[in-house]
Amino acid sequence: MTRLDASDLANRLGREAEAVCRHYLGAGHRQGNYWQVGDARNAPGRSMFVRLKATAKGPAGKWTDAATGEHGDLLDVIRESCGLIDFADVVAEARTFLSLPRPEPAPATKKRPSTPAPSGSTEAARRLFAMSQPIGCTPVEAYLRHRGIAALHGTGNLRFHPRCYYRPDDHGPTETWPAMIAAVTNLRGTITGAHRTWITPDGSDKAPIDTQRKAMGDLLGHAVRFGIAGEVMAAGEGIESVLSARQAIPHMAMAAALSAAHLAAILFPETLRRLYIVRDNDPAGDSARDSLVDRANTAGIEAIVLSPVLEDFNEDLRRLGIDAFRANLRVQLAPQDVARFWLEAG
Repeated sequence: MTRLDASDLANRLGREAEAVCRHYLGAGHRQGNYWQVGDARNAPGRSMFVRLKATAKGPAGKWTDAATGEHGDLLDVIRESCGLIDFADVVAEARTFLSLPRPEPAPATKKRPSTPAPSGSTEAARRLFAMSQPIGCTPVEAYLRHRGIAALHGTGNLRFHPRCYYRPDDHGPTETWPAMIAAVTNLRGTITGAHRTWITPDGSDKAPIDTQRKAMGDLLGHAVRFGIAGEVMAAGEGIESVLSARQAIPHMAMAAALSAAHLAAILFPETLRRLYIVRDNDPAGDSARDSLVDRANTAGIEAIVLSPVLEDFNEDLRRLGIDAFRANLRVQLAPQDVARFWLEAG
C-alpha cells in the first residue's frame, strides 16, 4: 500500500471516528468533541484524546496521549488496540471495519425511545441486530459450516440471536428459536433492514417451522454485504449462495439481495465497472438475471452471469465438493479477475 492509499484509508476512518472509537476503544467514552480513554491500547483512563470531528485544530481521527506525548491517527489505534505488527494486517483490519454495517446514531438531544418499534420497521430491524451477538462459536457458525461455508472473514453483518421471536401466523402463539440475523445495508453501510433465518439449537439445520426465513425493514435496492465494493463485485439472491461463492473467490466483494425481485433492483456503487451475477437456476433467477443485465449495461457496467451446475451455488458446493465447485466458477470469470482474485484464493 502506498502512502497515498494509507492516507485515504485513515481519512475514511476519520469520517467515522466515533464508530472506530466505540469499536476499538470501548474502555473510553465521549467527552464533547473528543473520545477520552487511557491509551491507544484501550486501557481505562483519561489521558488520551481522539478528535471526533474536524476543527481548526486538525482533522477528525487524530489523537494525542497527554501522559506519554504519543500521537497518531486511527490506523495507529487499530494497530495498538488489536496488537498487530505487520502493516498489511492493520490495513486488512481497517478495511474489514469499514465494511461493517452502521446503525444511524440517535440524535444527541433525544433519548432512545423505550417504546417498542413498529413491527417490521427499519428501527425494529436495527434494534434486533443490536441485540444480537457475533457468530463466532455460536449455532450460526455451526449452521454455515454444515452447509460447507468455512471462510467466514468479513461477515460482521451476520449475527446470532439465541431466542428470536417467530409467529407462524397472525393468530398463532409466538415461539422463540435461535436465528441468524443479517443486517441489510444501503451503499453507505447504514442498516435499513434485517433478515432472519431460524435454525436448530445445535446449528445442524434450519428450524423445523413453516417459514424459516423472514425479512423486515427497507429492502429495495439494498443488500447484505460482504466486503467493500470497488470496480468489481458479485451479487446474488440468498446469503448461503453468496457465501458459497466466496469460498472460491474470498477476496471479491459480494452482496446478497435476499430474493430474485430484490436482486433485480439492487443499487450499484458509483465505483462499479464489472458486476458478477450469482444466479439461481430457476425461472425467478432467470428473470432477475435478465433485468439486472439490462440495468447494468444501461449504467455502463459490464455484467457477467455466474451459473451453478445444480439449483444454486450452495447445493453445488455441498454436493459437488469444493474442487469441482471452484473449477466451475473459475472458467466463468473474466481472465483479468482470475489473475486479480483467484491467485490470492489459493
